[in-house]
Amino acid sequence: MDSPWIFTAFRAPADPDAAPEALQEIRRLRARVLFDQGRRPAFASRGGDHPGARPDAQPDSQPDAQPQDHGAWHFAARRGRDGLHGPPLGYVRLLTPATASLYQSREFLGATRYDEVLHTEGLTPGSVFEHSRLVVEHRARKLGLGLHLNALAVAAAHELGAAAMIGTSGTADGQDRFHGRFGFHPVAGTRRYVEKYTEDVVILLHRCAEGAGEHTALVDDYRLLFRYDLMEQGCPAGAVGTAGAAAAVEAAGPGRGRSFTVPHRGPVWRDAPPRRLTAIGPADPHRWKPVLFEPARHDDRVAMGSLLDTGAVREVADTIEAQLEELIRARDPGRVLDADELDAARRDQLDGARPWDYGAWAWYPWSGRLVHVLPREEFRLVRTDRNRGKIDRPEQRRLLDKRIGVIGLSVGNSAALTLAQEGVAGAFKLADFDTLSVSNLNRLRAGLHQIGVNKAVIAARQMFEIDPYLDIEIFPAGLTEDTVKEFFLGGHGPIDLLVEECDTPWVKLAAREAARDLGVPVVMDANDRGLLDIERFDREPHRPLLHGLLGTLTPDDCLDLTFDQRVDLILAMVDADRISPALAASIPKIGRTLSSWPQLASGVALGGALVTEAARRILLGGPCASGRFYVDLEELIADGRNQAAVSLPSAP
Repeated sequence: MDSPWIFTAFRAPADPDAAPEALQEIRRLRARVLFDQGRRPAFASRGGDHPGARPDAQPDSQPDAQPQDHGAWHFAARRGRDGLHGPPLGYVRLLTPATASLYQSREFLGATRYDEVLHTEGLTPGSVFEHSRLVVEHRARKLGLGLHLNALAVAAAHELGAAAMIGTSGTADGQDRFHGRFGFHPVAGTRRYVEKYTEDVVILLHRCAEGAGEHTALVDDYRLLFRYDLMEQGCPAGAVGTAGAAAAVEAAGPGRGRSFTVPHRGPVWRDAPPRRLTAIGPADPHRWKPVLFEPARHDDRVAMGSLLDTGAVREVADTIEAQLEELIRARDPGRVLDADELDAARRDQLDGARPWDYGAWAWYPWSGRLVHVLPREEFRLVRTDRNRGKIDRPEQRRLLDKRIGVIGLSVGNSAALTLAQEGVAGAFKLADFDTLSVSNLNRLRAGLHQIGVNKAVIAARQMFEIDPYLDIEIFPAGLTEDTVKEFFLGGHGPIDLLVEECDTPWVKLAAREAARDLGVPVVMDANDRGLLDIERFDREPHRPLLHGLLGTLTPDDCLDLTFDQRVDLILAMVDADRISPALAASIPKIGRTLSSWPQLASGVALGGALVTEAARRILLGGPCASGRFYVDLEELIADGRNQAAVSLPSAP
């Protein structure tokens, strides 16, 4: 059951005498939370709000009345069931460069040291915003409210054009580590004990161009909402909320803006991009999920209208009539329909809905396209209709319940796209730390406009353009010691099969160790002689890694290798005695006359097909044993292999 929040936001006037009542309420909340049942006596309320109150206190006294409040953005959250007049349970503040002289971080460091920090970081005072005073009542912390308030403040700074954010953070309860998940890092030499907070405090810095760490997608959700619901109104107070959150907008009163309810589990707008959507490529590396609108829902229809008003939509592709026709014919392929019968069947399918409102619209921010598509189940029925006879519908449904992990999205790009096209899984995890370069275009399906974009991002975009209903997670830092567990078990669920296409020895072994421990089968295309490698750890839990070719070698043994050692190790993995003559002749030239391993698009495309065939068999329980299998095109298309030899007449 959802417990929705109501978020309110306003920008306080710079004049202290014009401060709204909402600010007084927020100050009382801050004092109460910061007091923390006596841990910080300096925040003891003098207004009787908690056990630390003085008996002679004045009811309107404000122990946390800071000058930084005036001219700042203020974001507060209430429980939806309490309504707009319920008590705020969480709060965060954002200061803009207009009041930079008041920044807490400047006060903490002193003006000279503060300026030195900005200079060292290559920042100008006019581009740095300050994030501060994130407080959440204890009963709301376990519901994740702090995460979403923080994301909202970071999103607002990004949307308002900040180059960086700065702020002070406590360390006793891991606040600094919490902010680190949003891409904030401590500034060296700034940590020191502060009596008022009874703990060490450190300065944190965040660069907006680098995203928001592991919460980049969540921050992007709130960027869109902040821009649409606040900035569009051109006023100091506005609404912060999500699609699906409120059918009606309620006036919150002077200084409190407008509000929407938000489910505590996070925005309904999953991975929605910000409104600043015209940039693509390197300037837009984090936009990799489409936004789905269902116009039959009031809030989605309003949000889609707002999107169309922005001018960010470059192309509207509405082929719903043709898709409905395909759906009708796919359900009854033996039925012959004339034009009138087809129209009647379409009307019956729409069941009174307008064609525009039927199904969903997928917004692809990286291309500027808004695409109309059938509802999920109907779309997938049509999209995989031509699979029938080779993959029948019960098998299709079984496959769509599977989750596949792909590590290495150069060679792995072909595998990931083919798996998605064939419907061999409905969910994917993609990991690659590398970005696209010009030399990758000899084998990777991408374009020049994507140079510099992370390869996992590219693959996710391409797969979503095939099926906007896919469930995809990306790991743009690749597979590391910190992300192995999350990749195999975390996120939206554990993987059922691993496709490993990375050329880093540590990753190859660490991934296989994890796969063996968890009983996950591993498939690899070696991109030479059509070598398909299969390890059925789901059936053989004690099987040696890579068929025992590396003996007792461990991932730790693969750290800090020289280039030559790495080459030797990879050759051992693929069995140097069985590589193609062309690759064998190239090895001594790598790093001398060749820049890297030779690879061709034809071999990569073949690898995608081989991996997909093996994955489908494994996931459906078909015949597919551990081992190494060669589909060598040079041998298959060789003299003496022709199966249609015809004697031609001699020339006259």
